Amino acid sequence: MSIPNCLTRNLRPQILLLRSSRSFGIEVTQDIGGTHIVGVLEGNNGKDRSIDLRADMDALAITEMNDFDHKPTNTGAMHACGHDGHTTMLLGAARYLVETHIFSGRIIFIFQPAEKWAVKTAAQRA
Repeated sequence: MSIPNCLTRNLRPQILLLRSSRSFGIEVTQDIGGTHIVGVLEGNNGKDRSIDLRADMDALAITEMNDFDHKPTNTGAMHACGHDGHTTMLLGAARYLVETHIFSGRIIFIFQPAEKWAVKTAAQRA
């Protein structure tokens, strides 16, 4: 089932990402600047280094014109830009890093909506 959402109206994807991230054991902060999700994972050997890994999680305001099984269930939004793939890959990387802990320092996972639009959220202005 595909349920793309545009701009900062990512409530259902946000809920799924929050549940998944927390189930992996990642410390999660939500509702930063709207529907941004930020997760932090502490690695081995202290906190002297950090790296951010970011994925876009919004869709484009396009009506999908096909009959595939994965066609969006809501009209007027489409994952035409690969953001569903980006989000899935970041979530997969987060899960792998939680399971293996093969890094030092801190990893910050950022799931960002509305990156293509001229909408500046509080998180982006900070």
